[in-house]
Amino acid sequence: MTANPPSRIAQLRQASVAMLDGLTPAQQRCQSHPELSPMLWHVGHVLFMETYWLAERVFGDARITDAWRDLYVPEISAKDERSARLPDADALRAWAAEISEHNDTCWQRARDMAHPLLADGYLAAFLRQHYAQHLETMRLVRAQLALAECDPAAIDMRAAAPDTDFTPLAAHAVDIGTASIDAYDNEQPVFTAYPPTFAIAERCVSNAQWLGFIEAGGYQNADWWDADGWAWREAAGIAHPQHWRALTNGWFVFAPGSTDIANAPVHGIGWYEARAYARYAGARLPRETEWEAARRVGVLTDVEQVWEWCDDAFYPYPGFRAFPYDGYSLPWFDGGHFVARGASVHSEPEIRRPGFRNFYPPTHRHIHAGLRLAST
Repeated sequence: MTANPPSRIAQLRQASVAMLDGLTPAQQRCQSHPELSPMLWHVGHVLFMETYWLAERVFGDARITDAWRDLYVPEISAKDERSARLPDADALRAWAAEISEHNDTCWQRARDMAHPLLADGYLAAFLRQHYAQHLETMRLVRAQLALAECDPAAIDMRAAAPDTDFTPLAAHAVDIGTASIDAYDNEQPVFTAYPPTFAIAERCVSNAQWLGFIEAGGYQNADWWDADGWAWREAAGIAHPQHWRALTNGWFVFAPGSTDIANAPVHGIGWYEARAYARYAGARLPRETEWEAARRVGVLTDVEQVWEWCDDAFYPYPGFRAFPYDGYSLPWFDGGHFVARGASVHSEPEIRRPGFRNFYPPTHRHIHAGLRLAST
C-alpha cells in the first residue's frame, strides 16, 4: 500500500491550479501544440476527474460532473475545440476552491465506507497518479509556450561519437511489473521474464551525441530508418529534435536550467528517431524487460532525466485485466503506441518507479523523451 495519505491530493490540486500562475490570459487558453490541451483545460480536467471517481462513482452524486462532462471528458471534447469553451482563470480558481472543499468532505465520508474502489487506498493512489501525470503534461505546456517566445541563441556544442560504454547483464530471471496498490492495470500482473544476455548503456544519449547523428546525415540517410519512420520524416520535414532550432551560427537547444547542455540527455525526439539513431550507432533500443531488469539491479546511472524509448510496442502483460475502466490501457494495445520508461525531470514522485509504463505514438516529439542504447 502506498505511504502517501489522501492529503497529498490536496497538495497536487494546489500545484495544478498554480500552473496558471505567471501566464497571460492568452497563454492560459492557448493550445501550444497540437497534442497538448490548453492549461485551463488541464486544471479543470484533473479536478473534474477527482470529482467523477469520488463523488459520482463512489457516492452516486453526479450533480457537479453532469454540468462539465462535455468539456472535461477527453473522449467527448476534441482538443482543438476546448479553448473557446473554457472559463477564465478567476472563474476556474473559484470553482477549484469549491470542488476541493466538496471533495475533502467526500474523502472524510469515504473513510467509513466499504467500496471496491476504496479498498486498500486504491482510489486515492489512482487519483494521485492522475494528478501527477497531468502536472507533467502541464509542464510540457509551459515548455512549449516558453519555446515559442524565447530568443534563440547558439550554444557552444561540438558533435560527439556514440557512447560505447555498455554494461553487460547475464541471462537471468527477473520479476516484471508492480505489485503495490499504486500500480496501473498495464503494470499487472507481475510476471517472471527471462531476458537473454544483453548489454545496456550506463548513460542516455546526449545532445552532443545527437549532434553527431545530425552531422553524419542522420536525417538524410534512409538506411538508418524504418520504412514508416522515413515516410513520416519526409512528409513532416523533420531534421532535428523538436526543442532544437537551427541558426546560421550553430544550434539553439531549449533546456532551461541546464548548465551542461552538451552532455545532458537529448529529448524532443520520437520513437522513429530513436530507432534511427540506434542503427546509426550500431546498436538498438532496449526491450522493456531489459530496461526494467537493468533498472532494478542499478546499472543505469542517469535515470529519471528523460523518458527512455524502448523497442517494444505497448502490449498487455500475461493475465492483464483492465481496471478500473477499459479506456486507460486497453485501446492502446494497438501496435501503434510504443513504450517509454524511466520518468523525466518533470515527473512527480508518484510515477517514478521501475515498473511504470508510458506509451505514445512513434511520432510524438513534444514529450520529454530520449533514449539509451542496448546491444545483444
